[in-house]
Amino acid sequence: MKNLNILVICTGNSCRSQIAEGYLKFFSRKLNMNTNVYSAGIRAEGINKKAVEIMAKDGIDISNHTSNTIEEYKNTEISHVITVCDHANESCPIYLKKANLTHQNFSDPSKVKSCNLEIQIAFDRCREEIKLFSFDFLKKI
Repeated sequence: MKNLNILVICTGNSCRSQIAEGYLKFFSRKLNMNTNVYSAGIRAEGINKKAVEIMAKDGIDISNHTSNTIEEYKNTEISHVITVCDHANESCPIYLKKANLTHQNFSDPSKVKSCNLEIQIAFDRCREEIKLFSFDFLKKI
């Protein structure tokens, strides 16, 4: 069976795309799928420490992930592209749109400017939404 190369794209490759990369890798192993999972952004803004913390609470370590730009994957054969925010979907380069494209907008928890509890709730909600999406996505392909 041919490897699937999945690229998850977000605006800054700091939070939502990192969470999705973590879950797609985790569930791919659980489902014994041959996948390579990457994530990138329109810009590379570094890994959000709250994203690392929220994933650790679910037993997934994304602390070694890197924040990358889409251009870094222009020579990689990508079979599936997932955009996890509307901005990334609108800005996705034409050459990536030739892959199987899936778009699912998730609210950005890093944009919540409130008390720590509200921020935590936003990250929890985002993680759970991406977790369900990632598992369903892999089951469908």
